Amino acid sequence: MEELTRTEERIMQTLWQLDLAFVKDIIEHIDEEPKPPYNTISSVVRILEKKGYVGYKAYGKTYQYFPIISKADYAKQTFKKVLNNYFDNSATSLMSFLVQEEQISEEELEKLRKIIG
Repeated sequence: MEELTRTEERIMQTLWQLDLAFVKDIIEHIDEEPKPPYNTISSVVRILEKKGYVGYKAYGKTYQYFPIISKADYAKQTFKKVLNNYFDNSATSLMSFLVQEEQISEEELEKLRKIIG
């Protein structure tokens, strides 16, 4: 799975929320002002289609886009890369980092303890 740029990932987040969308729908759901130009978003969506993340249905010259890669699959791949590249594939190193950086609360730690058994 090819890595996404920040812009591509932002567009994918929108497509995962909408499930089916025309470019104008994607633009409407982007929370930034001024809204990005139509041609910019259209170009990014076409790049995502070439990378295999997005499919489309053609209605004449208009295209309705949908995600091919699920958010869960993308998250799994991204997490594996982070775990491998930054934590030497060690869940212990990751948890230690989260605890040290106070990114995980006592309540969350307790829940994890129960899951682990």
